[in-house]
Amino acid sequence: MSPTNTDVVVDDGRAKWSDLWKKEDYWAIWLGFILLIAAYVLFVANAPADIADKVAAQNAVMKAESEKAPFRTIEYYKAQDAKKKINSRGTDAAKTVSWLLARPAGWKNNPLDSFYVPKEAADAANAAAKPKADAAKATLDGVFAEAKAAQAEAVAAGFNDDALNAAAEAKIAAWRQAITDNGKAPKTDKKALNLFPSLLTVMVSGMLLFGVGMAAMGQNIVKFAVGFVGVFVVAVLAFMMGSQSTMRYYGVGSEAWAIIIGMFIANTVGTPKWIKPALQTEYYIKTGLVLLGAEVLFDKIVAIGIPGIFVAWVVTPTVLICTFIFGQKILKMPSKTLNITISADMSVCGTSAAIATAAACRAKKEELTLAIGLSLVFTAIMMIAMPAFIKAVGMPEVLGGAWIGGTVDATGAVAAAGAFIGEKAMYVAATIKMIQNVLIGVTAFGVAVYWTTKVEPEEQGINRGQVGPISRGQTGLIEIWNRFPKFVLGFLTASIVASLISGGLGDISNPLVSDGLVRGMSSPLRSWCFALAFTSIGLGTNFRELAHYFKGGKPVILYVCGQSFNLLLTFLMAWVMFYKVFPEITAKI
Repeated sequence: MSPTNTDVVVDDGRAKWSDLWKKEDYWAIWLGFILLIAAYVLFVANAPADIADKVAAQNAVMKAESEKAPFRTIEYYKAQDAKKKINSRGTDAAKTVSWLLARPAGWKNNPLDSFYVPKEAADAANAAAKPKADAAKATLDGVFAEAKAAQAEAVAAGFNDDALNAAAEAKIAAWRQAITDNGKAPKTDKKALNLFPSLLTVMVSGMLLFGVGMAAMGQNIVKFAVGFVGVFVVAVLAFMMGSQSTMRYYGVGSEAWAIIIGMFIANTVGTPKWIKPALQTEYYIKTGLVLLGAEVLFDKIVAIGIPGIFVAWVVTPTVLICTFIFGQKILKMPSKTLNITISADMSVCGTSAAIATAAACRAKKEELTLAIGLSLVFTAIMMIAMPAFIKAVGMPEVLGGAWIGGTVDATGAVAAAGAFIGEKAMYVAATIKMIQNVLIGVTAFGVAVYWTTKVEPEEQGINRGQVGPISRGQTGLIEIWNRFPKFVLGFLTASIVASLISGGLGDISNPLVSDGLVRGMSSPLRSWCFALAFTSIGLGTNFRELAHYFKGGKPVILYVCGQSFNLLLTFLMAWVMFYKVFPEITAKI
């Protein structure tokens, strides 16, 4: 076939310029980019002009305190806390976006509290919480007074008494821990709440946003819009269940509830036919993964240094490959696509890696659902069990955070589990998970290459009665390109562009990008996209379709054995890199 002006590549017409507006992967990229550009305009381009001065002022205090004392003083930490509160979410436009993207709030006994709380009820809740909140504050004030007194003694000695310095440092550390503990105390700042207008706005906006792509891809936009209402309502219910206090404590988040509620509907009354046109699992989650790219910032990766890179980029591929081999050689997994999807899900970064890997090897929908289900169950267990174990054995925060970051699957669960231990642990855990997220694209490419050059040629050879694999010449770069999930290019591009922007902003990168663009818009939008995707998975899954995959319990055994190996290897690598090879980097964290 000779090339024409409509061909992107010459491959019997499979890839054309029209793919750019008719294929799901590309629409995920375009929608993700549109949303990220809007976030940049709101939170970076139109940020308050005085942010740089505010950051500089706190940096000056921190620098002065570092030069004055041999330990981090109270004033240093206060400046650090003040600096963390500086962000670009204070403008009217940013506040409007925050209101629009608000998800159902936390609740304990009454589900309606997740959506609507009148002022009288909010005031009553604040009054009821005040005694315990005051008691917690009094405890915090007492610990702070002790830290202040100990620091004053060290100052009086001119910081020349090592014993007084050590005592002050210990008391200040106790004060910082008390601040963390106080964060779990009852709050007296509950405000009136009415999410129904914003939820309606998000639903209509999502319907239009995704609907444009559906129309361009030749789908019936009216049927999609009608079905989208049903998917959105179930996603909102999932957010509501995930925000319940007990569910939050045990780590059963909205992703798990979206699948649970969806599967319950699908396997009882059955998913209504009018909803099915909107069950666009990959469309939603691929858009969310492009948004996730903006959260993977290279300057944050560099900040934690080589130890974090070793933990994420050496352990992860090792675990992935070993788990896959274990599944094939020892467990004799009947499906290679299920094996690699579970292996990537468990070793890389959970559901995001599973989606990319499943696309690269063309795994069945049921296999992807199974991998994601296993990931969500074990993530909920690990985000509770690991912090408890780390605290019980007295493991250092940096080591505990690195261990969590390299093993717990979901990014949100990693941050939550790290926060259970402390501020340092949360920072290290979240950063290592960010470094690990870079491997989504690498994994997808590697699987695409391996499947097209090794797995499928051998399977085709067997099907044709050949003893060995068919000629490698029957596969090539074109097939790898066709197989490679294109949305990963959007993920990588978003990461590179966001990293360049962040790196160019210097000291104001965190308030404008991490605390502005990401937390203000891209992260909430990603959460909505993921909720729609997991809801679609649940509504589109029948238990009977999954039953035969559990025969012999091999998927569970694969996940447990792989994760056990991951836990052991990650811990060993983190200990060696952070405490034996690069202790000077650990000391600066």
